[in-house]
Amino acid sequence: MSSYPLLSLSIWTPIVAGLLVLATGDDRQALLARRLALLGALLGFVVTLPLYTGFDRASAAMQFVEQALWIPHFNVYYHLGVDGIAMPFILLNSFITVIVVLAGWTVIENRVALYFAAFLFLSGIMNGVFAAQDSLLFYVFFEATLIPMFIIVGVWGGPNRVYAALKFFLYTLMGSLFMLVALLYLYDHSGGSFAMADWKALPLGLEAQQWLFFAFLAAFAVKVPMWPVHTWLPDAHVEAPTGGSVVLAAIMLKLGAYGFLRFSLPVLPDASRNLAWLMIALSLVAVVYIGFVALVQLDMKKLIAYSSISHMGFVTLGFFIFNAYGVEGALIQMISHGFISAAMFLCVGVMYDRMHSRMIADYGGVVHRMPKFAAFMMLFSMANCGLPATSGFVGEFMVIMGAMQVSFWIAFLAASTLILGAAYTLWMYKRVIFGPIANDHVAALTDVNAREIVILSVLALAVLVLGVYPLPLSEIMHASVNELLRHVALSKF
Repeated sequence: MSSYPLLSLSIWTPIVAGLLVLATGDDRQALLARRLALLGALLGFVVTLPLYTGFDRASAAMQFVEQALWIPHFNVYYHLGVDGIAMPFILLNSFITVIVVLAGWTVIENRVALYFAAFLFLSGIMNGVFAAQDSLLFYVFFEATLIPMFIIVGVWGGPNRVYAALKFFLYTLMGSLFMLVALLYLYDHSGGSFAMADWKALPLGLEAQQWLFFAFLAAFAVKVPMWPVHTWLPDAHVEAPTGGSVVLAAIMLKLGAYGFLRFSLPVLPDASRNLAWLMIALSLVAVVYIGFVALVQLDMKKLIAYSSISHMGFVTLGFFIFNAYGVEGALIQMISHGFISAAMFLCVGVMYDRMHSRMIADYGGVVHRMPKFAAFMMLFSMANCGLPATSGFVGEFMVIMGAMQVSFWIAFLAASTLILGAAYTLWMYKRVIFGPIANDHVAALTDVNAREIVILSVLALAVLVLGVYPLPLSEIMHASVNELLRHVALSKF
């Protein structure tokens, strides 16, 4: 284990880089801003690599711990640490930031420095969410993510960007206010401690736990998002620039799911088991009903947005069936979805940059003009369907196996996503890629350039490697997941 403050470096390296990018000023220094942003993103990713290489896979304890008194009067600490649950998301976040900077290299022409700085700030803040071990520090980082994303959607988004940005901001802020009340309640009942570790042993009654569970649910369900508080996501995705959609789907949705593993399950185990039926029901609604909603979408980004909601239903389902297959499968699904959703939104972005349309009906016969692109999009579409040997299959298969240990019918309904996912994804792919060339705009398309090939190739490699050999990821999680399940199993309910 390294003695260096690796977690602080993972948080503050991209934030400092973002400040340097902002300092380049207006668009006359756009090339310098791009280069600094790429350098900052690469450094931000490099400093996270020792978290993986130096991680003790046999330990469930927090590692790379840093602690310093932050607000003495309220006993608040700048307390960081990661376990096998948190660490992979820091790597994923830092990796996606590099992808987003490369993806926006030539696409963004106005306020270039502000655009890249916003993503760098967001990257550091989200690493802070995954590393925070003090609940107030977690809350600060959790809420701070709203600001850069609000700017990204509101400044570089589509025609209805202000509406989408405000809806996103208000939904997530309102949910988080309930979480703040819960945090203050737990602080008071723990004798004045915001440390997450101290809250796991609090002697809370079932009624109190249930009220707190719903308070946390209000915050995390919106962020995931779960049905029925999901309606902000399609609007945000449709209006966001490509980079904003990539980060929103690949990382930000994971913050809510991660919150369940940090607060709901370990701090409120009795309520988690008592209300598991509700979480399973809401998850299955997301998997099945939202899958049908995705099937009727005419806008590619909206279809992929609803697809994300459906896939994240698998994640919450896996958490609340309380077995190792379910929880580890859900975690792998989160990482896999980070790669696949990023790739799918980038594919739409590639076509949008050329035709300035997201509507499926405006395309057709793209394969005749963009054969290389069509091959990449085929791989990612198949991964989105859960094709074996891609990362999309591994997590879903594990969750279905875990659900089978609980109930055949839960597993049956969950498995329906393999059919629905194939239906809406391949329907979109067929209409966009195959067939005769639909119009003059499609006829004028040019295939992916070298920068786009590099981006899509890296994501394709990640999807295939995780699909064929998930052990390097899953072995990191074993000890932490087993310890979490052991703690939940000791609940009194």
